[in-house]
Amino acid sequence: MSVVIGTWNLENLCRPLPPGSPPSNRCAVKDEATYQAKLEGLAATIGRLAPDLLGVQEVGSHEALSDLVDRLDGDWHIALSTHPDRRGIRVGFLSRRPLTVVEDRTAFPDHLPPVRVEDDGTMIKRMGRGGLVVRWSPAPGHSVGAAVCHLKSKLLTFPGNRHSTDDEQLRARYAAYALYRRAAEAVTIRFVADQLLQGDGRAHEVIVMGDLNDEFKAATTQILYGPPGSQIGGGGFHDADLGDPRRLWNLAPRILEQGGFSRVFEGQRELIDHILVSQALLPRLERVFTGREQLPTVDGTHPAAPHDSPSDHAPVLAVLDY
Repeated sequence: MSVVIGTWNLENLCRPLPPGSPPSNRCAVKDEATYQAKLEGLAATIGRLAPDLLGVQEVGSHEALSDLVDRLDGDWHIALSTHPDRRGIRVGFLSRRPLTVVEDRTAFPDHLPPVRVEDDGTMIKRMGRGGLVVRWSPAPGHSVGAAVCHLKSKLLTFPGNRHSTDDEQLRARYAAYALYRRAAEAVTIRFVADQLLQGDGRAHEVIVMGDLNDEFKAATTQILYGPPGSQIGGGGFHDADLGDPRRLWNLAPRILEQGGFSRVFEGQRELIDHILVSQALLPRLERVFTGREQLPTVDGTHPAAPHDSPSDHAPVLAVLDY
């Protein structure tokens, strides 16, 4: 039996504001027609790709995710974080099978000190968006621990809620603050993964997925891997080593060897959406792919338009054999 898992940044899946509402930095689409077109585009893509478990990011509310589910065939289960960011977006799961929420995590681990995020000395001890952990059964007799996250983006926000500056020293400092935050969030999700692995990923099926906002070899992404070495495509991949019980493997190399990517940013193709698995799941891996062929705006073949641009990210998916 083949089971499809995936992750997808839905890009502001939020209901429109009521007519006459004042301007807000909260997540909302322009109007009802745009919202309905977005829902139809998302549902059509999910229907074609047919995931059994889909980690999602940038969901504005349970109601918005329910609106999407109403357009999907079959029965679906929803799990959604209760910890959105300042704009109101959060992570969650859609599943064809029941889900049990294990943890809705925001706090950094106790051993990780607060990180500085502003020139005024502001320190934080929590993730900007909660990471959600569930238990999921892909097949009888199997229990998978799955975590979904959306790490801090590389978009810089300067004092006064500005996103641009001519002060290069200010830019450099705030780039460092953003990196501190993304790194601390990666440490937090790795802490969650360690709890799921229970010291032996050969015996425990674990998945970590989401928008990591950086690429396969980025330092923050590699924090999630655990012990170094043995990643897919590396020289030691086919040889057992002492780090295997605690390691997570990123499936990104299988996407990259196909020329795959999940986003186009400033004309550059990026793979910043990732699926990581424990060793118990590696032998089950049949293939990895993206859904960008159904998303022309992500593929870069023509400009964005509401009717054909449900998201600026492509979903990343993997097929597992059970």
